[in-house]
Amino acid sequence: MRRVLRAFADLSGGQVHYAACGDPSAEPVLLLHQSPRSWREYRAVLPLLGAHWRAIAMDTAGFGDSESSGPATIEHYAQVALELLVHLGLKHVHVVGHHTGGVIAVELAASAPQRVASLTLSSTPFTDAAFRAARASRPPIDEVAPSADGSHLTVLWQRRQGFYPDGRPELLEAFVRDALAVGNPEDGHRAVAAYSMEQRIGLVRQPVCILRATHDPFAAPHAAELMAHLPQASLAEIEGGMVPLPDQMPSRFAEAVHGFLSGLPR
Repeated sequence: MRRVLRAFADLSGGQVHYAACGDPSAEPVLLLHQSPRSWREYRAVLPLLGAHWRAIAMDTAGFGDSESSGPATIEHYAQVALELLVHLGLKHVHVVGHHTGGVIAVELAASAPQRVASLTLSSTPFTDAAFRAARASRPPIDEVAPSADGSHLTVLWQRRQGFYPDGRPELLEAFVRDALAVGNPEDGHRAVAAYSMEQRIGLVRQPVCILRATHDPFAAPHAAELMAHLPQASLAEIEGGMVPLPDQMPSRFAEAVHGFLSGLPR
């Protein structure tokens, strides 16, 4: 098993935490997690990708162990990710994003195209006016009022349970731990709901792979929309994949990412 090393970078908005695995001289791959998770979403993926690449999973600003003094927006999250790349001296990286991480990846590729070699968009929503209107009428996903008897933890668990595989309580435990570590677990969802992807996605010219988890009801329907806006994209489906795809099926996830990246021209 390849060793995963963890570290902090002092950036303009505070300390940002990241974990890395693989030969430092290998091509770098930046992994961006969903909300309100952390780098731990990729804990099992890192050694698998690290066999071929320099895999780096960061905690998004304000999540996990990363600090943030900026606004909870996709633009800010992408700017902090760019700062980390500069700090690490990474001039050209492949970017992989899951759910919220995929939206951040789109903005990073649009705002810093010279830094991004390719995109892998896993279970990523397409956020346009219709998406924003639909989200505005929905109740919060992960925001629950604290209760003296701890019953709010059960509510948080039950809200997510239907979107997680049966018999895998450790996945829900990981989600709850990360959600409790965040000041407001809804910040990432609200950032996604406010992002105008339709105005930015046309700037994405890099090679793209869209990973579609077939049993993810939130994101699976968006794959066709993303394909329509990214004519250069290829589609890879992971049968049985659900909301926690990277830690639900780390081998399948890593194989899909590696297969896409290794097929790119050098």
